Amino acid sequence: MRDNLLIALYAFLGAAATGLAGAAVLRLIRRRSLTVSLAVVAAVGVVAMLAGTMAVARAMFLSAHDLRVVTAVVAMAAVVSLATALLLGRWVVARSRELTDAARNFGDGGAFAAPAAPATAELDALSRELAATSARLAASRDRERALETSRRELVAWISHDLRTPLAGLRAMSEALEDKVATDPDRYLRQIRTEVERLNDMVGDLFELSRIHAGTLPLSPARVSVYDLVGDALAGVGPLAREHGVRLVGDGVEPVPVEVDGREMSRVLANLLVNAIRRTPADGTVAVAAERAPGGVLLSVSDGCGGIPEEDLSRVFDTGWRGTDARTPPAGAGLGLAIVRGIVEAHQGHASVRNIPGGCRFEVTLPAAGP
Repeated sequence: MRDNLLIALYAFLGAAATGLAGAAVLRLIRRRSLTVSLAVVAAVGVVAMLAGTMAVARAMFLSAHDLRVVTAVVAMAAVVSLATALLLGRWVVARSRELTDAARNFGDGGAFAAPAAPATAELDALSRELAATSARLAASRDRERALETSRRELVAWISHDLRTPLAGLRAMSEALEDKVATDPDRYLRQIRTEVERLNDMVGDLFELSRIHAGTLPLSPARVSVYDLVGDALAGVGPLAREHGVRLVGDGVEPVPVEVDGREMSRVLANLLVNAIRRTPADGTVAVAAERAPGGVLLSVSDGCGGIPEEDLSRVFDTGWRGTDARTPPAGAGLGLAIVRGIVEAHQGHASVRNIPGGCRFEVTLPAAGP
């Protein structure tokens, strides 16, 4: 029993010394290739066995013949271990280089394409994470491009919409100043109309800037959807009569919501004005409100004939207007962007879809608590 303990002790001391030396070597070469590290690990295992054997032999527990036999066995094991470590290291390094090249292309703005060759579980997990990150970055780039396009369109359309009334105001003011206006009162009324239109446009821009900055002040209160819709229909009644459009609000349930009444009235007014202007004479604009699984669903349906499918995703973008909305009174393309901003500030959701003969704008708001 004592001899077995001594043999184990001598073997442990020899292997421990080799292990410490191997750890020091691995620390020195930690920035080198993985192939070198694997070769060192394989060598440490073999040399630790040899060192333990030599320690036991020096303690006279092995004969010279037995030592030669063990040494030959260890030597053959060392050859096989080092060859296996080198092959494994080269394979892992090759897979790592393929992954590096794929990641480099992904970093240059392209899409990440995982290497086709099989890899270790860790490299495979890294490939999946890089692919997911690439998809998120691609979506972010697409959103950024869409926002930049919206900003450019907004600047172009605002410039156009400002230049036209300003030119008219300048011409009318010069005519009044030179006393060549045939009907000064009509000119004054027209000037006031244009000034009010410009004031509304500046107000929309200010409102949109507060929405984007997240500083839109809200004063939520418990109100009935029925009252909100009724006030909005009364406000747009004259415009509907002017365009010969019928307003229908029969499908409105008196469900309560917790919203800022003034801002939500603006949402309904924007949706109704947009629907009235897009609906031909003798058409119908219908408003409905009902309980839904996600809260309270408000909808405004018009008879515009529908929106092209490729434009449905852009309807609520800042500055977007239909192809037939290049001139007044279509506005600067801010109304629906303001609608979405106010609704989302209330933790709601705004959407649009085509229906037979027109389109349907839907606003989902959280229902008020009991």
